[in-house]
Amino acid sequence: MTALTVALVLVVAAAGLLRWRRPAWYWMTFGVTLASLRVLVRYASVMDACGLTVPPSRWRLALARMTNRPVPESRPPRILRFRPTRTGLVLRLGLRPGQDAFDIAAASDRLRHSFSMYGVTSREVRSGVVEVRMTGYDVLKRVQMPAKVDTRPMLVPVALREDGSVHYRDYRAVPHALTLGATESGKSVYQRNLVAGLAPMDVALVGIDCKQGVELFPLARRFSALADDPDTAAELLDALVSRMEGVYQLIRAEQRIAADVPDAEIAADIWDLPAHLRPVPVVVLVDEVAELALFASKEEEKRRDRIITALVRLAQLGRAAGIYLEICGQRFGSELGKGITMLRAQLTGRTAHRVNDETSANMAFGDISPDAVLAAIQIPAELRGLAVAGDSTGGWHRIRAPHTSLRQAVNTCNRHAHLTPDLPELAPFRPELTSSSEAPVPLSKTAPATA
Repeated sequence: MTALTVALVLVVAAAGLLRWRRPAWYWMTFGVTLASLRVLVRYASVMDACGLTVPPSRWRLALARMTNRPVPESRPPRILRFRPTRTGLVLRLGLRPGQDAFDIAAASDRLRHSFSMYGVTSREVRSGVVEVRMTGYDVLKRVQMPAKVDTRPMLVPVALREDGSVHYRDYRAVPHALTLGATESGKSVYQRNLVAGLAPMDVALVGIDCKQGVELFPLARRFSALADDPDTAAELLDALVSRMEGVYQLIRAEQRIAADVPDAEIAADIWDLPAHLRPVPVVVLVDEVAELALFASKEEEKRRDRIITALVRLAQLGRAAGIYLEICGQRFGSELGKGITMLRAQLTGRTAHRVNDETSANMAFGDISPDAVLAAIQIPAELRGLAVAGDSTGGWHRIRAPHTSLRQAVNTCNRHAHLTPDLPELAPFRPELTSSSEAPVPLSKTAPATA
């Protein structure tokens, strides 16, 4: 008996230590079993206490009266699927007549307390079916990406969501995006994860970094073009517009609109073209957009209008030509001048890290969701990398990218440097290595001389 007591004490102590120091390990060893039992045992009573049950139907009441049986109890949603995961539990519920997905979403906080889980979120899968995801611990405190992720073309696993699922940057679905964040908010780490995720793919990377290239030029071995000042950026954007026009001419020539060609084979963008004709897609990363929009003289104002016009054209027309924009900045409002709000309207994806004022959060989510604005301004300063991600549909999530050092990102880009495509239109802007092949970082670039 003494040995059994000692063993039990050791197990309890180990569980407590794991829960404190390694919550992910605790969940996989002890937490998932305890939470599953807790949810299954309490399910009916919790649903009844949260008002998520419906009274018995009339035919069941009539049948009970005819057979002189007790009145049937109220029924909770049916559990269609119960699945433990590495971060929590996933329940797929079949709603009863009279219930809707909003009932589950409105009760999510009460469910979190009742089942003693860290977080509960829900989404409608289809009519009458709702998926409830429960997290057993704070997955954003120490981000660990799963070993297996979706690896489709132009789909980048860039962060982890608060419900334990992976947050993807899908360029095919959301071609252009805006990323906001104050200094030291984790915006650069998010950008490094994005570049590191794109590096192994068949894609051309184009960078505009007006902070003298300190953020993007260390990654230059994987970039097809780079600009580190507004003058070079204006030339580079003009070259991208010329490339876009050339790609449209290629699509027109290969549209296959003859009467004997089925409609499904008619080409309307680069992804409809045969693989041997398809131009390589281009992702344009702008590190600090305000540096492109500010001006102090008439000459700089002309350059600024030229840059913003080119960005707006790329945002409006670039998707079908395989040109995608990833624009970052600390602020992105109308104070940056004309054309800025038109550009922002074309940026479907929105990500906001910690911001210094509510106005900055409104720039990202004011036209999407008031709840996302509130979540963005509540991000604490000590949680660098925590962000709110949403899109024009109104949906949003809290996310956090895994910490990636600049050295890790440089190593990833160097490892995949052989995949860097040579684009004739952007050849003058190709970064040129000035050091030996063993030296990893010192880089410079060449650019056409301005008139």
